[in-house]
Amino acid sequence: MSVPDDHLSDKRPATERVGFHAAVDVRWSDMDVYQHINHARMVTLLEEARIPWLLVDGRPTANLRHGAVIADLHVKYRGQLRHEDGPLDVFMWIDAVRAVDFVVGYEVRARGASLDTPAAVVASTQIAAFDIDAQRLRRLTPEERAFLVSWQRV
Repeated sequence: MSVPDDHLSDKRPATERVGFHAAVDVRWSDMDVYQHINHARMVTLLEEARIPWLLVDGRPTANLRHGAVIADLHVKYRGQLRHEDGPLDVFMWIDAVRAVDFVVGYEVRARGASLDTPAAVVASTQIAAFDIDAQRLRRLTPEERAFLVSWQRV
């Protein structure tokens, strides 16, 4: 999986969209009998895409790897993706940030497809910060919140 070092800077043109790109490899086992990516495997590929963006050392949100839960997930298929389309381009951004949770938006395209072309998969994941020891939701820290807001579409 290849990932850029950081997101687009504040010097980007107003027409450029805020977002993080991850190139996610498609495994042969991700395919179903119809030769396209299985739904359950697509959910896993979305997870694999967001890990280097949100959970790597040095990110303000890295602590979420010690406590976060998926509160909601939506996946819409608008086109077919196959093994030969990989590595997939997963474009991600933040749709919403609240006190204890945030929503990640996704557009998934075949390798080399322009952002101007319709995405084959459009998805969203609501992720809530969770205190494992207390077994309850926790508030996002100011640092987590600021990082997430910097990726939010306005």
